[in-house]
Amino acid sequence: MGSGKSTVAAALAERWSVAKRDTDEDIEAATGRKIADIFLDDGEDELRRLERSVVKTALHEHDGILALGGGAVLLKETQAELADYRVGGGIVVFLDVSVEFATLRLGLANYRPVFMPEDPRKRWADIMGSRVPVYTSVSTMRILTDGHTPTATAAEIERQLERQVS
Repeated sequence: MGSGKSTVAAALAERWSVAKRDTDEDIEAATGRKIADIFLDDGEDELRRLERSVVKTALHEHDGILALGGGAVLLKETQAELADYRVGGGIVVFLDVSVEFATLRLGLANYRPVFMPEDPRKRWADIMGSRVPVYTSVSTMRILTDGHTPTATAAEIERQLERQVS
């Protein structure tokens, strides 16, 4: 949350002249509802079920840049899909962000239902503490986005990819 997944995906897609797809947008288009509303009204389990289906479809259909929602990789089935994707040569980037920069980007406002009713900074740190090992295990590359524009982050992804090929 707050790492810039959607904006970095858009910047990278533009740099490479490929299509960008965002699984949160896919869910909202398919359901006609906002992610926050699904989370609040139907619960996190239902949101994760929707994400699993959308991610699986996108990994098999989309050949451009794909942005996943922050919790999409929490299900074992999605982790397995990403593992298969990596085995097939796919790149999975973990965009990391510190609580300080997430606070600046998100404002950690209450419109994000996972933060209610606790202290948002503590809740964010708790969530990330449990998610970072999962993000690390499913990714092929980790990029810290603190203080970087989406364009600069996209350029860093390119640099790291070039180093992997060399």
